[in-house]
Amino acid sequence: MFIGAQLSLYPMASDFVGVITHALGELDPYRDALRIETDDISTLMVGAPGPLFDAIRDLFAAAARGPDHVALHATLSRGCPGEPDEPSCRCETLTVAQDQPLAVRSADALAAVADAPLSGVEIDVQFSLYVMGADRHMDEIYGCIDFLKQSGVFLRSKNFCTRLRGDAGPVVEAVRQAFLRFGPAEGHVTIDLTASANSPSPR
Repeated sequence: MFIGAQLSLYPMASDFVGVITHALGELDPYRDALRIETDDISTLMVGAPGPLFDAIRDLFAAAARGPDHVALHATLSRGCPGEPDEPSCRCETLTVAQDQPLAVRSADALAAVADAPLSGVEIDVQFSLYVMGADRHMDEIYGCIDFLKQSGVFLRSKNFCTRLRGDAGPVVEAVRQAFLRFGPAEGHVTIDLTASANSPSPR
């Protein structure tokens, strides 16, 4: 299986270069576990979902600790048939979840969010889950939405996406659980995500 994320960070700050380079520095502890490639548009991270989502959380939280509005866009994918198998992407959670009923997967996802460490950084996220080429794919999506509504970080439903708000730790964990536990373990599942922090709009 191939698991990865392509993400771009957008600080609304005069020192946007400094904000970006500081945030990218938060990826250093993950470079042994992930393949990380940065160019002038985005950063690619490939590897198991444990370090992958932790790296996304730490990168965005680092940027969001400043006073300026910052946004992030990420595309996440697992099981794409067009990508080669990547041994570093092996994930026990996917294997275990394969044969579990939807209710059990949802309960496990809720427990993971409840146990997520707090970062001290409040963020907003909206994201969409896409389950590719699976029969009854809407059952998986509706199951994921039900999980999110009970997660403690659900804000509201929107057209084509779900809105989350809260500490970066539980919010990113909710997205990780959506990515891992909904949709077939060996199928192609993607997420389109936008995150925001310190937006002046609510003020």
